[in-house]
Amino acid sequence: MAENIEEDWRASRAMFAALVSGPTLFLFAFLLAPLAIVWGYSLGHNQGLKEIIVDGTISNYAHALNPLYLSILAKSFFFAAVTTLLCLVIGFPVALAITFAKPGSKAWLLLLIMLPFWTNLLIRTYALMAVLRTQGYVNGLLRLIWDAAAGFLAVVHGPHLAAFQPLDLLYNNFAVVLGLVYVQLPFMVLPLYSALDRLDRSLLEASLDLGAGHIRTLFAVVVPLAMPGIASGVLVTLIPSLGAFLTPDLLGGVDSQMIANVIERQFKAANDWPFGAALSFLLMYMTFAAIAIQSMMTPRRGRR
Repeated sequence: MAENIEEDWRASRAMFAALVSGPTLFLFAFLLAPLAIVWGYSLGHNQGLKEIIVDGTISNYAHALNPLYLSILAKSFFFAAVTTLLCLVIGFPVALAITFAKPGSKAWLLLLIMLPFWTNLLIRTYALMAVLRTQGYVNGLLRLIWDAAAGFLAVVHGPHLAAFQPLDLLYNNFAVVLGLVYVQLPFMVLPLYSALDRLDRSLLEASLDLGAGHIRTLFAVVVPLAMPGIASGVLVTLIPSLGAFLTPDLLGGVDSQMIANVIERQFKAANDWPFGAALSFLLMYMTFAAIAIQSMMTPRRGRR
């Protein structure tokens, strides 16, 4: 019997190794190996137009600590933090509403949340530009309201309002944050819904029966129990927002560029791959630090 169990275990290990070897080789060939090459570039310098000499220098990382790049990195963190906060404030009530919706409506509401994933990000960004531009839908609606108010005041008191001046909603920091929230909001709602949907409803009923109102129950019971989902939502929103490239490139102005736009220019316009690689890995190190902090903040099961 013991020999049969040992043979079965050896066969299982062989089957497990056969199943894992393919994905492992794929991961190594198309993720880890390219990352290792780029990391090597970050420790080198350009020689001529096309040759990169990897000599172990850290001058690229020292150059990345220049106040100019640190200010751009700080601005990127600020944009990402504001985006994450807005997504949390907007997404939590949405996820809560989906959680307590009727079973027949819940599937349709989740479909609406995931519907933006069916459209390319570039198309969605251009659509947002059409909404925000000077002659776009927002300014067009405001113009109609302004003209209606001016016409009413002209009839009652004579002309008082000046001509409508379109709002500058594009190519500034506001447009970048709005675009990031527009893109990242589903990534916040889905983890929140996953955490809220697993809540024990009897705890909410007990809180209400003991005299706590809905607001106190929300902050004293729902929010602490949903903290793992909040931490996951913050992480999957903050990191992509920090490395966003397309949104600030299309919606932002000269003073609204983020660190990913600087990295793109190093690889293309400046042709300085070692410095671009150093900036990329500096951003990756910060991402790993954020993941580590999130892991430490998330309570483990069984921990008292």
